[in-house]
Amino acid sequence: MSASEIGAAEVLAAVRDIVPTLRDNGRKTEDQRWIVADNIELLEKAGVFRVAVPKKFGGLDLPVADQAEIISEISRGCGSTGWVSMVWISTAWIASLYPDKAQEEIFAEGSVRISGGFTPGGTLKPVDGGYILNGTWRFNTGVPGAQWNVHAALVENESGEHEELFAIVPTSDIEIADDWDVFGASGTGSATSTAKDVFVPAHRIVGVDVYDASTRDRWNADLKGRNYNLTSYILATCAPVYLGLAKGALELFLERTPGKAITYTNWTDQAEHPYTQVQVAHAANKIAACEALQNVWLEAMQRPTDAGEKMTTEEKVAVRGQVGYVVQATKEAVETLFNISSASAILRGAPFQRSFRDIAALSLHGLLTPVGSLEAHGRVLLGLEPGTDYI
Repeated sequence: MSASEIGAAEVLAAVRDIVPTLRDNGRKTEDQRWIVADNIELLEKAGVFRVAVPKKFGGLDLPVADQAEIISEISRGCGSTGWVSMVWISTAWIASLYPDKAQEEIFAEGSVRISGGFTPGGTLKPVDGGYILNGTWRFNTGVPGAQWNVHAALVENESGEHEELFAIVPTSDIEIADDWDVFGASGTGSATSTAKDVFVPAHRIVGVDVYDASTRDRWNADLKGRNYNLTSYILATCAPVYLGLAKGALELFLERTPGKAITYTNWTDQAEHPYTQVQVAHAANKIAACEALQNVWLEAMQRPTDAGEKMTTEEKVAVRGQVGYVVQATKEAVETLFNISSASAILRGAPFQRSFRDIAALSLHGLLTPVGSLEAHGRVLLGLEPGTDYI
């Protein structure tokens, strides 16, 4: 089946088939601090890196709900692979905000992997035909295997004020450090990238106004259907990683529990213990509730873009608050299961402990940490301003 003939159902089915392989590769991915080549090849074959690419370039241009389901399924197999896939997919959508000429270069192969450093860690100096980029960006997820990378940087305008711009360059133009060594999500290769006197042509530079898809049409796309609010879109592609991790952890717990005795007690099968049953039900229902909540914000995003309308402040801040709640609740669900696991769950050979550490690490992400998200949502519910521009 050619790339033009596949759709969301085919990509999802292909990803489900490789979940066991992603899970089996988890230890090696963690040990080498980067997802194994086999995972990338399988996802490429499944069509994953086409899902956010515009159709005119051979992509699938799937709606965000389909993207979310695919990302969740990848994460069910491997949290690090899911997080990297999310970055590559969502940044491909971001690349569709760039001018036509840039898109023709970026999407030349139809399938593409793009990473990005979105904290302004560099500077841009205007020169004839473009800019010179210099800077360093930490926590740059997926950059070791990306073909392109977005860099947020500051340029001084004529009035002396600094403007934030976003340059996209081939990863062959930048340096990638070997400095990613962490306790969770350790296979994401979120290394430091550095640009030294890199020339960026003007057509591969955009400003904040272009990045805010709620204030203008995006390039090379119909007004209706894919013109999502930027922050809501990013949040809606991040959340499925937490859901997938939690669902995978529940599966792994249920696989290893029946027939396992509770040490130093008379219980020969932990599955028969009422406390185990109640806690498992708590965890399962938290995950199910989070999945239902995801459907709420996905509908809230798709409805206005289908109608060619903008999301309201209340709708946007609700997405952020709801995603923050899901980050918290899925983490709690995995912790609940971990707390009733036997001591053997801490063995590095057991995939369950990796899910526990991955979701704990990813819950600290600045945009996704529950406190800030819930605060913004609560402020608006109380009739106040959100207190943040990131909605």
